Amino acid sequence: MKKIQMKTPLVEMDGDEMTRILWQMIKDELLIPFVDLKTEYYDLGLVERERTKDQVTIDSALANKKYGVAVKCATITPNKQRVEEYNLSEMWKSPNGTIRAILDGTVFRAPILIDSIKPAVRNWKKPITIARHAYGDVYKSTEYRVPCPGKAELVFTGENGESFRETIYDFECGGVLQGQYNKDSSIESFAHSCFQYAIDTKQDLWFATKDTISKKYDQTFKLTFQEIFDRDYKAKFDELGIEYFYTLIDDAVARVIRSEGGYIWACKNYDGDVMSDMVSTAFGSLAMMTSVLVSPDGNYEYEAAHGTVTRHYYRYLKGEDTSTNPMATIYAWSGALRKRGELDELPELVNFANKLEEACIDTLNDGIMTKDLVGLVSEGYTATAVNSIGFIKAIRERLEAKLA
Repeated sequence: MKKIQMKTPLVEMDGDEMTRILWQMIKDELLIPFVDLKTEYYDLGLVERERTKDQVTIDSALANKKYGVAVKCATITPNKQRVEEYNLSEMWKSPNGTIRAILDGTVFRAPILIDSIKPAVRNWKKPITIARHAYGDVYKSTEYRVPCPGKAELVFTGENGESFRETIYDFECGGVLQGQYNKDSSIESFAHSCFQYAIDTKQDLWFATKDTISKKYDQTFKLTFQEIFDRDYKAKFDELGIEYFYTLIDDAVARVIRSEGGYIWACKNYDGDVMSDMVSTAFGSLAMMTSVLVSPDGNYEYEAAHGTVTRHYYRYLKGEDTSTNPMATIYAWSGALRKRGELDELPELVNFANKLEEACIDTLNDGIMTKDLVGLVSEGYTATAVNSIGFIKAIRERLEAKLA
């Protein structure tokens, strides 16, 4: 079989632990035999981030801006334990956070649905896409452990001479402080990305914050979204017959649980982090969740929404058999290849990405699964648990048949 040709490379961001092992399996079994794979490679494993003092993460994000499409493996965000385990010189920040800040994008996450696994919320019939703002808030906050009684103040000094000073709290004992921020340009980018994605996918868009409590911070998000919608997108939404509306985050949760799905739910950074895990788990598994970072200037970064599966990695190192679900990582590759094919006008590459996803779904619908999914299968269906490489090889069999 002649390999499918690529014009422009993908930016390939390798990762850590068990997902790094799966990354190579996927390339060896499902990609390289069929595609003349062109990538610009960056190793975002923790060892290389330490060696380069995290410059490799910045370089990979800048390469994403250059080439337009990237695919990323799951990576470790180190805590105190990881600093000791990997002998790090400092607790490096989340690579995802660094990349998102440079691209100024929005993360869109949606579940992968199969016939035999029904959502935990019985009335959900269509995917729910979480649009997560990928800048600022708690992920860029400044924190302080208050050691003794004293006054905490919020102070701003403007370049134009304007100043603001207000007491946050007079501490009568120790405590904690956290200062969060966001900026108008990023909130505007978030809004544009959400509205454009809703138009591209022809789905309703919901947006939720807590502006009744946060009367400056959250209200800025609300007002920015409404202004941009009324000015730039309302006519197109009306033409497509889709809807945008704002509601409070607690009301949104109630609406989501009662709904049948089939829309985009836009959330601020932390809300989106939590709610995307809730939605993916209710639909089945974090390993069955697609994730793409979309910037308003047309850059895309596809990734798995889950972590590096540390527990399985330690078993793998001992030579034990593992049954780790590679679906989210496969879909990161298929999504990136499809977008690369669309941008470069390569229908063969787009078709390959579609066939790869079809082969994945066929394998699961045939009852061949990793162990995490077998226990979720609904009554009336049968499933057989296989190890990771066995699952990937089963997908390859079906992919070869589709491409023959």
